[in-house]
Amino acid sequence: MTKEQWLVDLRVFLADDHVKMDEPLHLHTLTKMGGPADIFVAPTTEDETAFTVKYAYTNNIPLLLLGNGSNMVVRDGGFRGIVLTLKSLQTIHIEGTKVYAQGGANIKQVSKTAAAKQLTGFEFACGIPGSIGGAMAMNAGAYGGEIKDIIVQATVLSKEGEKRVLSKDDLGLGYRKSIITKEGFYVLSAEFELEVGKQTVIDAKMSELTYQRETKQPLEFPSAGSVFKRPPGNFAGKLIQDSGLQGRGFGGAEVSTKHAGFIVNKDNASANDYIQTIEMVKTTVMEKFGIDLELEVKIVGEDRT
Repeated sequence: MTKEQWLVDLRVFLADDHVKMDEPLHLHTLTKMGGPADIFVAPTTEDETAFTVKYAYTNNIPLLLLGNGSNMVVRDGGFRGIVLTLKSLQTIHIEGTKVYAQGGANIKQVSKTAAAKQLTGFEFACGIPGSIGGAMAMNAGAYGGEIKDIIVQATVLSKEGEKRVLSKDDLGLGYRKSIITKEGFYVLSAEFELEVGKQTVIDAKMSELTYQRETKQPLEFPSAGSVFKRPPGNFAGKLIQDSGLQGRGFGGAEVSTKHAGFIVNKDNASANDYIQTIEMVKTTVMEKFGIDLELEVKIVGEDRT
C-alpha cells in the first residue's frame, strides 16, 4: 500500500485535519529538527489511538510514537511510516491523593496541577520537558525523585492495539527503562499516588527546582534534553566537560557551554549536525576515559537522500 492509501484509510475513522501526509517533523520536535513523516496522526480519543495502532500493526506499517517531541532526534530524511502524537490526550484530574493523567499530558503541567491541590511527591517533575507517556517509558526522574516512586498503574496499548492495565510491578521501572520500551507499548493514561503536604513547603520546593533548572540548563536553545545516560559511578556531563568539548560541535549544533550534558541547536542545525556532534562526544570520552557513553535520546528516521 502507498502512503496515499494510508491517508484515505485512516481518515475513515479520524477527522481529516488529524491525519496529514508529508508533515515536517521539525514542527513537532523540541530540537526543531527532522524531515517529513509519510503520515502524521494526532488522535483526540483513546479509541482513535487504538484504531491507528491496530491499523499500523495489521498492515505492517512502521509506527513511531513521537510524544511531545522531547528526548528524540529525527533524522533529516524524516520517517517512512506513520508518526503518532498523543498531544491531544491531555486530561488531568485528581481524586483525593490520586492523580490521573492521559499519556499526552505534559508532565510539568501534571506536577503543577498536583502542587496546586496541596499534593506532594511530584515536585521533581516540574521541569521535565516531556509527556506522561514518555516519562513512563523512561522512568523519568530528576532531583532525587522518579516516576517509580509515585506510580500506581498505567493503561497501555500493545503493539497489536489491545488495551492492558499494568501495575507498578508489571511496569518493570528501572534507570531510564521500563517494560513499555521493551515491549513497545503505548501509554494511554497513568495513575499516581501522592501525599497531602504543606502548601508553602511544596511551593518553595517547586520554586527551588525551577530556579536550579533555569540557571543550570541551556533552555534558551532547542535541544533533546540530556543526551546521555549517567554512567555507573560517574556523570556524563562532567566527563564531557573534562574532555574540553563545551562549545564544540558540527554545523549549527554544539555541546552546551552552560551544561555539558546537553547538545543544543544553536543555529539552524540539521539532524546530521546533531548526530555528528553526538558521535564526536562519544569518541572523545571513550579515548580520554575509556567510558562508552550510552544514549538517553532516541535517534530515529532516515538520512536525507
